[in-house]
Amino acid sequence: MIKILFVCLGNICRSPMAEFVMKDLVEKENLASEFYIASAATSSEEIGNPVHHGTRNKLKEFGISTAGKCAVQLKKKDYENYDYILGMEQRNIAGIMRIVGSDPNKKIKRLLDYSPNPRDIADPWFTGDFEVTYNDVKEGCQAFLDAILKAEGFK
Repeated sequence: MIKILFVCLGNICRSPMAEFVMKDLVEKENLASEFYIASAATSSEEIGNPVHHGTRNKLKEFGISTAGKCAVQLKKKDYENYDYILGMEQRNIAGIMRIVGSDPNKKIKRLLDYSPNPRDIADPWFTGDFEVTYNDVKEGCQAFLDAILKAEGFK
C-alpha cells in the first residue's frame, strides 16, 4: 500500500483539497485499494475544524465530497507512517521539517515539484481564489499520480 500525506498550514483548504482530489483520481484508476491518502496541518490553529467552505464548494462542483474531514496536526511519527509527505508550498516544507526533524528517506517535497512547472500553491484562505488553487492541486495530483504509477510499475 502506498501511503500519502498532504500537508498545508491549517488542513482546511489546500491539503484536504489535495487529499480528496487524489482519492478521486486513484478511484477513477480503480486503484483505491492500493493507496492510503490523508492530510494534516503544520499548525494547531484549525485542529478539529471542518474543511473550509471554499474548498468544499469547489470540490462539490466535481462531485467530490469532503464529508467527515476535520483538521488534524502533523506528528513526528507520521514520517515513519507515510511513503510521501507533500507540502503545498515552501513554508509548509519548513513546517514539516520543524515537526519531523529530518528527511533521510527523501519523502518530503512540494506537490507541484512533480509537475513540469514546480512552484508553490497559493493559500486560498488568503487569496480567496479557490479556482486557481484547485487547478494547481489537480495539476500536482495528476503529475504525482503519474509518477507513482510509473515508479511502482502500474503503467
